Amino acid sequence: MTGSMIARRQKEQPHITAVHEPRPAARPHTDHASTPSAGPSATAAHPRPTTQRHAAPDDHDRPEPHPRGNLAQRLNSLRAGVLGANDGIVSTAAVVVGVAGATASTGPILTAGLAAAVGGAVSMALGEYVSVSSQRDSERSHIERERRALATDPAGELAQLAAVYEGRGISPATARRVAEELTARDALDAHLRAKLNIDQDDVASPWHAALASAVAFTVGAVLPLLAILLPPAGVRVPVAFLVTLAALALTGAVAAWIGGGSKLRAATRVVVGGAVALAATFLVGSALGSAGII
Repeated sequence: MTGSMIARRQKEQPHITAVHEPRPAARPHTDHASTPSAGPSATAAHPRPTTQRHAAPDDHDRPEPHPRGNLAQRLNSLRAGVLGANDGIVSTAAVVVGVAGATASTGPILTAGLAAAVGGAVSMALGEYVSVSSQRDSERSHIERERRALATDPAGELAQLAAVYEGRGISPATARRVAEELTARDALDAHLRAKLNIDQDDVASPWHAALASAVAFTVGAVLPLLAILLPPAGVRVPVAFLVTLAALALTGAVAAWIGGGSKLRAATRVVVGGAVALAATFLVGSALGSAGII
């Protein structure tokens, strides 16, 4: 029996050598060109665990394909634009519908509508400028305070940063290491993001917000003006109602899309609010017109 086992091993050995020897020579020619068709046998014969384990960290270290700069500024301008358009639609429509309830004359309606559009645009621009300027001043104040603290007490600031990460559930040793590595990379940015949630490269511009709000308000105000002036006198108010509510539904859906909320819920809110505003001003105008005051 021992002789037969030796004969069998000698008989099988050439077959084993024939299978594995050609692989290293053929591998460089087919590794890159025909990787998808290599199949399970190629993976079993030549496992590559090292390459697969190091692929994931390379993917995580790869920079994002889209730029992050000025993201807050763009979103803030877009938000101001949507809100400005919504206010332009509602306020101007309420004014012209109220005047139309008191008189059918085109002159007073046009005068009141233009005054509401111009005054509202200036008011919205000033409001956005003051609001965003206050936000920017506050952010700059925090940035300067952190810069001074890092210059005067770097050890204490490092301990604070590590404590922040400990408070988020990271072990003390790991939190200390994370704080040290982030500080070595960009100490000010690390403290602003971790403690204040501020990105010093994304500080909003008040001028952009003011301009976007003023332009959007003016565009929104044009819709109810055209809706009340172009149709015949007998259908002015119903047409203005329909156009205004449709425009409000659109701006509400866009605002929800920006914020990631429910478009239907947001559109319903602004439509109901706009309808109440239009009805109230129309009733007031009708009452004044019926009383002979206007």
